[in-house]
Amino acid sequence: MKLKKLLATTAVGLVVVGGAAYLARDYLFLHLPGLLAPHVEPNHPVPWQQGPATATAAPDARAPNIIYILADDLGFNDITVNGGGLANGAVPTPNIDALLRQGVQFTNGYAGNATCSPTRAALMTGRYPTRFGFEFTSTGTPMARYISKFPNDMGHPTIFHEENVDRQPPQDDQGVPASEITIAELLKSRDYHTVHLGKWHLGGGKGMRPEEQGFDESLGFIIGGQMFLPKDDPNVVNAKQDFDPIDKFLWANLPFSVQYNGGKRFAPNEYMTDYLSTQAVDAIKANRNRPFFMYLAYNAPHTPLQAKKSDYDALTMIDDSTPEGHRLRVYATMMVALDRGIGRVMAELKRQGLDNNTMVVFTSDNGGPHYIGLPDINAPYRGWKITFFEGGIRVPFAIRWPAQIAAGSTSPAPVSTFDLFSTAAAAAGAALPADRPIDGVDLLPWAQGKARGEPHKALFWRSGDYRVVQSGGWKLQHLDLPRRDFLFNLAVDPTERVNLAASNPAKVAELNALQRAQDAQQRAPMWPSLTQSAIPVDRPLSFPAKPNEDFIYWSN
Repeated sequence: MKLKKLLATTAVGLVVVGGAAYLARDYLFLHLPGLLAPHVEPNHPVPWQQGPATATAAPDARAPNIIYILADDLGFNDITVNGGGLANGAVPTPNIDALLRQGVQFTNGYAGNATCSPTRAALMTGRYPTRFGFEFTSTGTPMARYISKFPNDMGHPTIFHEENVDRQPPQDDQGVPASEITIAELLKSRDYHTVHLGKWHLGGGKGMRPEEQGFDESLGFIIGGQMFLPKDDPNVVNAKQDFDPIDKFLWANLPFSVQYNGGKRFAPNEYMTDYLSTQAVDAIKANRNRPFFMYLAYNAPHTPLQAKKSDYDALTMIDDSTPEGHRLRVYATMMVALDRGIGRVMAELKRQGLDNNTMVVFTSDNGGPHYIGLPDINAPYRGWKITFFEGGIRVPFAIRWPAQIAAGSTSPAPVSTFDLFSTAAAAAGAALPADRPIDGVDLLPWAQGKARGEPHKALFWRSGDYRVVQSGGWKLQHLDLPRRDFLFNLAVDPTERVNLAASNPAKVAELNALQRAQDAQQRAPMWPSLTQSAIPVDRPLSFPAKPNEDFIYWSN
């Protein structure tokens, strides 16, 4: 009798445990990467390496300092200098506007890709990342699988390639290989002190970390994102998007932490954008007496959408009584912090007497995304991040160097992220690597008004079967899924409204031939695509699907 009772009790216990496990499966599926993340230690000061106490030459008599400032998922219309700005211009970006106006603006500036890490790979190497197989954004299998299971109302399901899972390397090994030469390595050969701050997203495996890719110092995070404050911090205002699987995954798993030179993770002591700006100011002070290269890679305004409460409370001009209004107010607040931080960096350069002979670059890794649920962030252009429409790849692109570039300059030359490699090399007097093709060109002649015309015969973008070429003012987008061509004459139709593919087959054939010749020079992807996702071209993800709307399938 006792045995039967014991067995019955055990059976009931197993049922309860099994039931609980079953009920918790969705939670564990979503949260497991975060639960397995390393411990985050309390904040501590950053031990920036101090340069010489005195300079051997005046700032204007030595090699120029070089600073790359990279925003993350910045919409073309997020800054007011482009003629619009968030909330119909009610939220100005005076410091970014000033930076752009004090140098040269490339009005046809393009990101190297429509997603984060391939663009960053182009920035670091001066090459099409497809030359060395860096075709897709570094994404872990759990995130890709979660995205594939998320429903959408488009009637075009996300395709998950289960057959590629076993071929997928660990996420840390999805990065720029050590055999590539980064701009940091090139500038170190000219005795520059090199500093990385913020987002890396170019691999954390052997030889791939920033401190192994030419940076003397690195403070930031290797993965593609980070929280801006803990989600329950009393000083934060959050905006979560239940309609977006990427957002849900990030909220479940991202920590609030940084690393210095690969050490233990620790918590910043302020809002992430402010923290990176503070540390950039400290690094400038530490290196004021020697030439330095700083890569300041903010994670703003990328999701998760988190605002500093005091900044949020100040934006009373934005009505937050609706979900969209709340998202817009949080997003605009993130732009306020980004603009403030850039202003602090520029002010410190001036304070240290470095302002005149420092080349400062400002751009974004791609356009604003559809998955934050806000229209018009890329206005007037169509498309979003994760498309090769202009809204996905047309970005603010400016170089400020008062000693060499006249304020208020503009250039219509189509230029790309990878051009900054050759431009920085020329500014520093560094010879380009001779053992490999370098796709970027030195933009200083165009910035100084000495060169005319287009620096490139053509520009190319690729993600799986979605391939794009732009040449002579024409742009062809070719898709195999669904099989379709988009052909636009950007000279008369820069916002890509009129598809001329059917009426101009000769131009389609000409541009396809250029694309095939380009593809023949590229490598196969270092890791395979796991998902193909349908992305609407003309509406944010929060808006309902429209009949017969234009869309693309994005491979990643």
